[in-house]
Amino acid sequence: MTIAVDFDGTIVEHAYPKIGRELPFATETLRMLLKDHHRLILWSVREGELLDEAINWCRDRGVEFYAVNRDYPEEEPSKNNHFSRKLKVDMFIDDRNVGGLPDWGIIYDMIKHGRTWHDLLRERHSINDAPPKKKHWWSR
Repeated sequence: MTIAVDFDGTIVEHAYPKIGRELPFATETLRMLLKDHHRLILWSVREGELLDEAINWCRDRGVEFYAVNRDYPEEEPSKNNHFSRKLKVDMFIDDRNVGGLPDWGIIYDMIKHGRTWHDLLRERHSINDAPPKKKHWWSR
């Protein structure tokens, strides 16, 4: 899979423009995803020197991204008449997800085993997909 990963609030705590403390198991999980042959794209609002700092921070922890804020490393807006800032990826990992950012263990489990939020909720809370059986008037 190709996976876009946000930086601030996802890999590290929010402290922009500084780099916050690493969220537990973030870079460890990203290294595991790389080992599993996923392509990781850093997808961040950071630009210029601040972006370089984030890239180097990740690199120092063994996380090398396939691309940064683009679909592939060689992509250039001036040479691509179909360029769009919107990435074409299989998945986004971002703290702005509906429901927030799950912990990195759950993220890895979802990706490794192809699970969705719905699958996890059903497993963890015994949510049944079938509607409850209707009670007859005499059993109320």
